[in-house]
Amino acid sequence: QVQLVESGGGSVQAGGSLRLSCTVSGLNFDDYAMGWFRQAPGKEREGVSCIRWSGRNTYYADSVKGRFTISRDNAKNTLYLQMNSLNPEDTAMYYCAAGTAWRPAACLTSDFVYWGQGTQVTVSS
Repeated sequence: QVQLVESGGGSVQAGGSLRLSCTVSGLNFDDYAMGWFRQAPGKEREGVSCIRWSGRNTYYADSVKGRFTISRDNAKNTLYLQMNSLNPEDTAMYYCAAGTAWRPAACLTSDFVYWGQGTQVTVSS
């Protein structure tokens, strides 16, 4: 069966960095666009960053542009999110997801089929 397992979350102070990883099994990783989403308490899940099958095309939400970097290693079936200059507004549960659609200007939850269980990121001021 398909499994997406996130890791790398934790608690950091404002200005700090974290690197999230998502290891995928049970599907042909190369065939899927991948994305990172987050959900804070009381808020809807939002797309943070998405990356196309080849890794050549990426999308970032305005709130994370210049601070977060998404990447993938297709040989290792792994997705990454490097998060720098974290601030308290980045506090949320972060989820990775796999989907077959790609949009250059959006990262929509409805385009993604498989989801991980999430990893918590907490940023204190």
